[in-house]
Parts: sequence; C-alpha cells; structure tokens
Amino acid sequence: MVAGAVLALGGVTGGSPAGAQSERSEIAQGGDGGCGPAGCVTVIAVSGLIDPLVADGIIEELDETQRSDDLVGVVLQLDSPGVVLTDGQFTNLARRLDRFPKKMSVWVGPSGAEAIGGAAELVALSPDASIAPGSTVRFDSTQRLDPAEFGDLLPSEPGQLDTTLEAEPAQKAGVVAVVAPTLGDALVGLDWFETKVVDVGGESRREPVTVVRFVKLPLPKQLLHTAASPAVAYLAFVIGLGLLLFEFYTAGVGVAGVVGAVALLLGGYGLGVLPVRNWAVALVVASMIAFAIDVQTGIPRFWAAVGMAGFIIGSLTLFDGVPFPWIAVVVGIIGMASMMFSGMPSMVRARFGTPTIGRTWMVGEMGQVTESVDPEGMVRIQGGLWKARANRSTPLSVGDRARVVDVDGLLLEVEPEEGGAKDYRELRKNRGGDAAE
Repeated sequence: MVAGAVLALGGVTGGSPAGAQSERSEIAQGGDGGCGPAGCVTVIAVSGLIDPLVADGIIEELDETQRSDDLVGVVLQLDSPGVVLTDGQFTNLARRLDRFPKKMSVWVGPSGAEAIGGAAELVALSPDASIAPGSTVRFDSTQRLDPAEFGDLLPSEPGQLDTTLEAEPAQKAGVVAVVAPTLGDALVGLDWFETKVVDVGGESRREPVTVVRFVKLPLPKQLLHTAASPAVAYLAFVIGLGLLLFEFYTAGVGVAGVVGAVALLLGGYGLGVLPVRNWAVALVVASMIAFAIDVQTGIPRFWAAVGMAGFIIGSLTLFDGVPFPWIAVVVGIIGMASMMFSGMPSMVRARFGTPTIGRTWMVGEMGQVTESVDPEGMVRIQGGLWKARANRSTPLSVGDRARVVDVDGLLLEVEPEEGGAKDYRELRKNRGGDAAE
C-alpha cells in the first residue's frame, strides 16, 4: 500500500517491447484496425528520465517497425529531463535512431514538455524534429555523443548552451524544424506522413491517411521505470528502511515488514539505475543503525541526533547529475525525524514496557512538566515524554521541575522539585537524628 502510494508520485513513460501487443492502442482511419494502404506510424511516448528500460523499449520498437512492411516510421513523443544511460548504452540508442532505415522524427510535447542534456541531443539527431509551444530544449555545455560519429549536435551560438531554449528560439537555432502545437500538427507536417485535403464547413483541411499507432511500456516495466525516477526512488528507499526498522521492534513478521521489503527493493532498483553517490547511500543506511541504538531505549538521545545528521547529509548529497527532488527529500527528512524522535520511541515504550522492570532507574530523575499534572499530565524525562501522576495530589504546572518518586507501569509518579514528599522525609530523618543525640 505504501509502495503503491509512493510509486503514484512518479511519471510513467513509453516505449514497448515487441511482445506487448495487449499494451498497444491503434487508431486506423479506415475503421478496420489495420494500417491501410498508407501504412502506420508508431508513436512512442517517452516521459521521464531515459533509463535502460526505456532505451530497450525504443530499440525493440525500432526493430519491429523495421521488420514490418506496414510500419513506415517512428515518432518519439519526448518529455525527458535527461538520460541515465552509460556512454555505451547512450551511443547504441543514438546509433539505432540515427541509422534507422525507415523514417524517424521527434516531437517535444505536449506544451510544458522538456528535453534536457542527452535528450536534447536525441532531438538534434532528427532533421525534421518539432516542438510544441511552451516546451523547452536545453543542451549541456559539452556534447556527450561522439562528434566524429554523430556530428556537432550543439547549437552554434555559445550563449545557447546551458540555456533553456523555448520553441521559437529552438527553431531559430536549428535544433527543431517546426513549431507544432499538437502531435497531429507534428505528424501532418512530416513529408513522409501521408495526408489528404478535405472540405469541412467550407474550409480545406488536411486529414491523416497514414494510421497512427501508439505504444507504451507494459505494466511491470512501467512500475520499474517509475521506481527509477529520483523522487520515487528516494521515497521508496527511505520508507523501506523505516518500515523494516519498525518491523524489527515488533513481534513476528507483519504487513509493515512485507511492504517495507517491497519498497526497499523498488527503491534500491531505482538508485541502482540513477547516478548516485555510493557514500551517501551508505550514510543513509548507517543512520538507520544509529537510530536503532536509541530506539531500543525508548528515549532519543545522542545516537538519534547522530543518525538524523547522517540522514540529512546523505539525503541532500544522494543524487549526482539528475534533477534534485527537493519536495521528496524534505518530506523524507520531516517524516524520518517524526518517526524516530516521536513515533518509534513511543511505540517501543508502549509495546515492550513492563510494570517496573527496566524503569527503576527513573526513580529520582528530574524532568520538566509539559502538560499540567493535576492529578495527571505529561512530563519530559531525558528527552522522552511520559504520562505522569501527582504524588500526594500535589499539582504541578507547565514548566515546573518534577522529580520521579515511583513507576507504575507506563505511569510515572512525580512530585515538585522542592517541597515534595522526599524533602519531608529527609527533614523527619534529620530531626530524628538530632533527637537521638
């Protein structure tokens, strides 16, 4: 359930393996579901980072298009903040697109889409690429694909590097050939996409003759691709670690352990695909060990603070070279702090506490009243919040110093720092000693 909620935060992209016929949606102008005399064009929707799953899906779809006589070309509908492929994987994908024997084009859309870094280089590979108004292209300062093989793909003007280019500037820079508001406009504008002119209400319009065929990843691969987005990978990894630590302090294996294991596996897969700093991953894992030391005492102290510091540093330095998921990281840090400084200690005290064993050390400890004890309230003892009852019905106000005089299960019996029963007992003892003399 938790893993599903985390995965729902990410985007799902396209690219489909050849065998995923059930995942395809074909739109035939003739109404019979076939390609017709003008053939079919395959549209592959690519959303999110281009990872190995997406790259393999694109290549498999290129292979199927190449084998089929009915498929005349491929169009990538691109909305990607970058590429998370090795140099060899990226070169292979670019080579397959560049040397594709049939027609190939790229449309950066719909409005609001982006093509950044390596994704922008894939756009530049297509001589008839198009972009929707409101979409952007951004090149890195250095070209990742080998210029000797693919040519110079970067804009000629130095000021256009590391700069976000909107639709018209991208067209003027030669990055795209056409500004097309919709996918239909992009397709109709292609020389190799067959259309016909029809009269609609006295106006002439171009209507597609070539059939458009959409493909996407099958559900299992969509799940893994979503897990490889920075925000989802981070949250799944952190939630998995937190739930497994929670399960460690519960009796038996429950839902939290199963969900935590699934979330950790998905998060681990995502971090394995994304460019991360290994030492930061190790720091996040080590912080769980530090948390566990103090959680078992029921009171967050030194090791909880060390764990929180390590967790924050590891989270803020985890990713290298991909858009940083600020919202996810802030949510993760706040959630982990709440869990380790409040939720887990309270759970451990309530679940594993006994009437007196292990708590006698608290007798004589001093604390501070956080909720008026009259006759019952709350006190903070060495950083932990405890239910308290006033000794001899002596009320204590918020902010008063309180001394623990007895432990009754989960309830502490407290008295004021001065004027309590202990002071009177010591006074009687001293008087008794004077009388004996």
